[in-house]
Amino acid sequence: MTTSPEIIRVTDVSKRFVLHKEKSLKERALRLGRRSDHVEDFWALRDINLSIEAGSTVGLMGSNGSGKSTLLKVIGSIIQPTTGQVLRRGRLAALLELGAGFHPELTGRENVYLNAAILGMTRQETDRSFDDIVDFSGIESFIDTQVKFYSSGMYVRLAFAVAVHVDPDLLLVDEVLAVGDEPFQRKCMDQIRTFQEEGRTIVLVSHSAEQVGDLCDRAVLLRDGHMQFDGVPRDAIRELRAGFEEDRREEAERRGDAGRPVNRGKIQSVRLLTDTGEPLETMPSGSPMVCRVEIDLDDSVERWMMGFAIETPLGQRVYHVNTHTEGVELKLGRGRHEVEFALPAVPLGEGDYVVRIGAGEVAGEMIDLQAHAATFAVESPTAGNGVIAVDAAIDVLS
Repeated sequence: MTTSPEIIRVTDVSKRFVLHKEKSLKERALRLGRRSDHVEDFWALRDINLSIEAGSTVGLMGSNGSGKSTLLKVIGSIIQPTTGQVLRRGRLAALLELGAGFHPELTGRENVYLNAAILGMTRQETDRSFDDIVDFSGIESFIDTQVKFYSSGMYVRLAFAVAVHVDPDLLLVDEVLAVGDEPFQRKCMDQIRTFQEEGRTIVLVSHSAEQVGDLCDRAVLLRDGHMQFDGVPRDAIRELRAGFEEDRREEAERRGDAGRPVNRGKIQSVRLLTDTGEPLETMPSGSPMVCRVEIDLDDSVERWMMGFAIETPLGQRVYHVNTHTEGVELKLGRGRHEVEFALPAVPLGEGDYVVRIGAGEVAGEMIDLQAHAATFAVESPTAGNGVIAVDAAIDVLS
């Protein structure tokens, strides 16, 4: 078994920023030269070790402030680590910040040459690629306009067009692609898939679990500057959502001293059953399903509702229903309550699925949520694949 060579090696990398707590420039000037309690160290990254093989596509995931964009900038040598080192080889193209490398007083044409030079292209190489760059960006009418008059979407179009035409071995992409419109995002995704087919390496930051699951063969999850998980995307997404749920519970506990009880309710069990009451783990496509939920409530819960959803392991929702929109009133009072969702037929495509259960007051206050309450698998004899099962017929007409 052969393995691809490394293209990135991150060794014991930490990054510290110094936070100044003075509220104004005057306060900072008055404290100049004096030791102050108004300075605080913030470690955006702590002891990161990461090896990325050539030809792989790696997604960096985490909540806001987790350190993923900082890590991407360290990999791209935009900022230097406080400790540790990053080794990298090959030509790099990076889309880390909106308009990075652009000068607002220069035209789009001039900035193409400037940005291409920053990314390592010669003048002759840029001349040969210029028409393709402009055509890809789709802003031909504005190419001789100063970029300070560009919209955010035009910035992204031109920056991405330059980046993908420098023939990079390694492409770093931050969340900036979310700024473009849908047709341009689709064009960007097509270009990224082309890069994958050509064996180039891509490291991207995205808040879209579906995008990471679709594009990446590996995901790295960061939390508070530490690397929490490194593995297949579906497991990283599960860990990420578990962290969100943990944060939600901690926030609920912090709010608990304001007068409302902290644990006003808790989902105790979620069971998937066949229509005959047998435990359900694997089912043929189109079969019925019953989901039985038990929840404990206390007296403080007012008019409430429960939601049931089926998702793919990557978080794509394929079905959702809740008692409130269906006009079902749930009983009140302290103690155990049981709610049953009965689906007469579940025409899902073959694969694994996740059940998500949530309970909350109709007024909007969350009671409890289980993002990964249960799992089940679907077997389907139909042709094709996807999240629905369709018994397609294929005929050769000529």
